[in-house]
Order: sequence, then C-alpha cells, then structure tokens
Amino acid sequence: MKFGPRPIDQAHGCILAHSIALPTGRLRKGITLTDKHICDLKAEGRTEITVAALETGDVEEDTAATRLGAALLDSTTGLRASVAATGRVNLIATGAGVALIDEAKLHALNDVNPMISFASVPAFHQMHENGMVGTVKIISYAVPEGDLNAACTLARGAVKFAPAIPQRVSLIISQINDGADEDKAIAATRARVEALECELSETLICQHSEQAIAEAIAQARGDVVLILTGSATSDPFDVAPSAVVQAGGVITRFGMPVDPGNLLFLGHLGNRPIIGLPGCARSPALNGADKVLSRVLCGVPVSSADIAKMGVGGLLKEIPTRPRPRAS
Repeated sequence: MKFGPRPIDQAHGCILAHSIALPTGRLRKGITLTDKHICDLKAEGRTEITVAALETGDVEEDTAATRLGAALLDSTTGLRASVAATGRVNLIATGAGVALIDEAKLHALNDVNPMISFASVPAFHQMHENGMVGTVKIISYAVPEGDLNAACTLARGAVKFAPAIPQRVSLIISQINDGADEDKAIAATRARVEALECELSETLICQHSEQAIAEAIAQARGDVVLILTGSATSDPFDVAPSAVVQAGGVITRFGMPVDPGNLLFLGHLGNRPIIGLPGCARSPALNGADKVLSRVLCGVPVSSADIAKMGVGGLLKEIPTRPRPRAS
C-alpha cells in the first residue's frame, strides 16, 4: 500500500485518508474516491489530496478484518463476529461463560505486522451474553496478504469459549449467632450464580461447627456446593475445611493470591465441587471467589496451581465493607 499526497487527477480509485468537508457533503475517510468525488474536490480548488493506494497483494481493511475474525472463530462455539466496519470486527459472546485465551498465539499474531491487531479480555475472564471478548482492528487501510495469512494461521485456536453449564447450586451458611440476617449474602450469591445461567436451588443454614457443616454438606442436593461461614476460615484445619473432610470430601487448595478473597478454599466430594467462600463474598463486589466460581460453573478445571497463578492481576478493587482496609 502506498500512502501519501497525490495529484487529484491520479486519485481515482484510491482510499481517502482524511475526512474533508465539502458544500455537497462530507467525504469521510476510508471511502474509495469516484469520478464524482474528484469533480467535487476540483470544484473546491483542490489539486492534491492524501490517499492510500492499494498495491498488488494488498487486502483492503474490512476484508482483512473479516478474514482474521473468521480465523479466530474457526472451530469455536459460543462466539459470533460482528460485520466489519472501518477495519474492525468484534468477537461477541452468545451467552454467559469464560473466555479461554492462548496468550502465546495472540502475542505472536500481534507481532506479525503492527497494522494487524487483536485485543482481548484477560484469560478466563467471565463473560455475559453480548459481551465483547475481543476486537480485530486492521490499523491501516490495507495489509499485505502474506502477513494476513500468517496472522490467520496463528489466530486459529487462540480464542475459545467455555459456556456456562446449567447447574443447581447449594449454599451452606454457618452461623455463630442463630437467626442472623443473611439476606444480603444470599442475594449476592444468587446474583453470581444466575449471572452464569445456573440456579441457587437451596440455602442451608446451620450452626458454625464441624459436625453441623458436615451434616449440611451431606444433605445438600446441588451439583456444586458453596460454604459461607459465620467466622472467617483462617487455616486448612479450621472448622469448614475440616467439615468437608469429615463429610468424605477432599480439600485441594486453601488460600488464594487474590485480594479481596484470600480466604477461599476449594475441594470436592466425589464429583461435586465444593467452594469455601471468603467473607467478602457477602458483597456483590468482585472478589477472588468470582474467579473460581466462574470456572467451576463453566466446566473449566481449577487446580491448586491454577489458583496460584491468579496473583498477577489479583489485586482487585477495595470493597467498602472490608473490616481492615489495606491502607491501615
């Protein structure tokens, strides 16, 4: 592609680089100049204009964006592509889920040619219906086909989507003081679960003891069990994790490098995941539990090593209800 000033008489079929206001109407950048446009520009006394002229082997921006968007969607479900405009194509989630990003492939794609770009949400980002997972942008008016082909090859398999799996979720709340008002905690949990197209099917209230929580776990009928304790869980051998073990379950991780949300634990009873929610989950604000819950409800495996990697980007916004703010 050749870019720069050109005599008006040699600009037919070129792409207008910058918008121009004329008495007959505004000529917007990116249009292909016709004989009528040339006549209107001459009538205004223009003798030279800045344009982009495609060369053999160049691919126009919208065509290039469409091809790269199609490559990113190749063999991927749960995403759709917008119609190309001004060299841009957006990848949109068709429902709730988690974005699965191959960072190495996308880094390589963005290194092919600076004029070919793709920006995405972070890996494992929770999405809602019609949320934008990423955007293709062809920065120049055209790019070489060889570079576009190389980018398309790298794009295949670089972005995937794990849709939410409809499941029933049980919430166990242990209380130190009987009859404590847990409406806000229940509402926050229901909102989290329903945002992932699942159902909070039951809430079990029990005393804050190992035996009581173990019995509640045995009674729970949900596909996933959440535990929110009346007192912060501060050790793998504390009341709630010990109750999971007593019920026949296994604890696979205690603690996470995400703040707020450090005091989360993860385990399972048979095939049923169990998540011990940190106290901050009583608030609807984003916290570490969201990062784990979204993966679990979308069928994405979460190991102890996976949680250990959540520290980068794990410093989240301070919540107003925090009993001991970071600054103190």
